[in-house]
Amino acid sequence: MKEHKRLEFKSTITNTFLKTVSAYSNFYGGEIVFGVNDDGSVCGIDNPDQVCLDIENRINDSISPKPDFEIDIDDSKKIIRLIVREGQYKPYLYKGKAYRRSDTASIEVDQAELKELVLQGSNLYFEELPCGKDDLLFQELSAKLMKNLDIKVVSEDILRTLGLFTKDKKFNNAAALLSDENDFYGIDIARFGNSINEIMDRETISKASVLKQYDAALNMIKRYYQYEEISEIERKKVDLVPEIAYREAIANALIYRDWSINSHIRISLFSDKIEIKSPGGLPRGITAEEYMKGDISCLRNPILGNVFFRLHYIEMFGTGVRRILLAYKDAKIKPKFEITDNVISVILPVTEDQYHVTNDEAKVMSALENGEQLSSSEIAKVTGYTKSKVLRLIEHLKEKDYIKIIGNGRGTKYSL
Repeated sequence: MKEHKRLEFKSTITNTFLKTVSAYSNFYGGEIVFGVNDDGSVCGIDNPDQVCLDIENRINDSISPKPDFEIDIDDSKKIIRLIVREGQYKPYLYKGKAYRRSDTASIEVDQAELKELVLQGSNLYFEELPCGKDDLLFQELSAKLMKNLDIKVVSEDILRTLGLFTKDKKFNNAAALLSDENDFYGIDIARFGNSINEIMDRETISKASVLKQYDAALNMIKRYYQYEEISEIERKKVDLVPEIAYREAIANALIYRDWSINSHIRISLFSDKIEIKSPGGLPRGITAEEYMKGDISCLRNPILGNVFFRLHYIEMFGTGVRRILLAYKDAKIKPKFEITDNVISVILPVTEDQYHVTNDEAKVMSALENGEQLSSSEIAKVTGYTKSKVLRLIEHLKEKDYIKIIGNGRGTKYSL
């Protein structure tokens, strides 16, 4: 058994465990086991009954508000398990500071995370807070509503129905994000040439309606990743990147991002792919696995999500990733999703029949055609390369997401 993000070992009782109690109370919960060394070996705790009282008193005296926890003693091993549940009344502070887990360490949260914890403790979303302006204009939103929903006039009642007012009848942040002018960051789109140092085109859309940002992003794919193919008298649109996948990725970036962070959504256009990076990571309450499967919908910005749904920009909440994957079901190279604490990245490859590889890499891939699953030694035998060269080529192909790994250790095999 090893330490991980939601499990910590303590061989002795010191106040350092209180940072972890704060972290678990603020994010996802977890367990602290006393009487176990860092390597997982049991050392035991003397007089565990008295130590339990000490742990409980330290928590009650040091963490505010009082966290939700329970303590259990394993008499056979003389270890103490402290189970801490994620709390409702965030932030949970130790010496006036809130903590979170970073791998196996408990570290102080940054200002953006602290703000989000305060909102969660108040059962509020950032988009629900008053924006401090009462002169917002909604020409962009009005035009979309009238076109897509056949509304004749966009009245204050309709804006209220969309959730753009606070309980005090003031415009909220969602209203500001949908208004024609605001103070928020937006989308930075760059088209690159042969390297990231060669920028062929660039457009930054900020301090403008998220609907305008969405349209500007769509214009880029139409400009560079679509063309018309004429066969006899028939004219056919060809997508180098599936438009439906790109639409979903952009909509997801806008409605899942953390708008309290002063950073743009980054869209990077390359000859073989599009990369979309959205600041903020996943919203609380949803795991990376749940996000990928679309099992649950946990929007960070439900008001924006509702507007996008009403405008038919998204089909259903939580289905965006599945729709992206479905758009690539017949493609050789699949989309890639990278999720960290601070960024969600979506990589949409160009759907053409060719891989972008060197001659040596192509020879390795040729060995894996027809569904073959081969070890590095078997690939070396087929290609005539040394095993060390095959492993270097495999590493390059892994970075391009052209091959996948099956198994581990000596039983490792590779396939397309």
